[in-house]
Amino acid sequence: MDTKNKNSIAWFNGKWSDGSKPIMSSMSQSYMHGSTIFDGARAYNNSIPDLHKHCERLINSSKIFGLSVPMSKNDLISLCIEGASFFENNAELYIRPSIFSEEGFLIPDAKSSKLVITIFRAPMPSIDGFTAMLSSYRRPHPLMAPTLAKASCLYANTSLALSEAKSNGFDNVVMRDGEENVVEFGSANLFIVKSNRVITPEWNKTFLNGITKQRVISLLRKEGIDALETNVSVSDLLSADEVFSTGNFGKVLPVRKIDKVEYEIGPVCSKAIQLYKKYASTYKV
Repeated sequence: MDTKNKNSIAWFNGKWSDGSKPIMSSMSQSYMHGSTIFDGARAYNNSIPDLHKHCERLINSSKIFGLSVPMSKNDLISLCIEGASFFENNAELYIRPSIFSEEGFLIPDAKSSKLVITIFRAPMPSIDGFTAMLSSYRRPHPLMAPTLAKASCLYANTSLALSEAKSNGFDNVVMRDGEENVVEFGSANLFIVKSNRVITPEWNKTFLNGITKQRVISLLRKEGIDALETNVSVSDLLSADEVFSTGNFGKVLPVRKIDKVEYEIGPVCSKAIQLYKKYASTYKV
């Protein structure tokens, strides 16, 4: 496939085509009732770090929604690699396998599950980092929303929060749960460094227990730097020495400012960036 002048491609019903081609019907259950689930992996520097884990999470999300994945995990991985190979060397891409349901009304019909793999150009964000504000929105409790899945229906909450940030001159938001614990950024997981301790919010099922987050924790611990997973308060956050994010889209990024508090790019964040960069450069599926 010639991708030289293409921004995106999509695999559907056994073949690759231009990513802008319509796929879902207005009568699809997922279109009407928001049951689409997806995951996302990154291709950059000719590597797709933790692709297998992203595919595993897609399969798990499908089970939560009562959908099915119409192929094995290994076949799914192979298709993602094949799609990325159509682009030039070192292309910076987002790989997004997703599943939607064609049939059913309020309840999706698992037998009608359809797999789509979309791959599109997505330049890596600046390593200079970003700013954020405390959002007025909250992450839902797991008894109120399907928070254990990576589901499209959860992203309305994120969109509203990020729109709030943009209208106030910030790049991102800090999200809290219903008990006022800091849990993550609007589009990434959150770490702080305080008095030489690395701390990240403990997974309480109101947010995704990020694949990149757990990878960075593992990489830091191998270097003898422990990362404590525990409750994080607003006070903890605003009095931190360093703040940084982890996530599939930007991997490891420093945070320059939250509300009125400014932060330097500190040694732990710099180390995390270095460790992840090394890991990604040697990753093999």
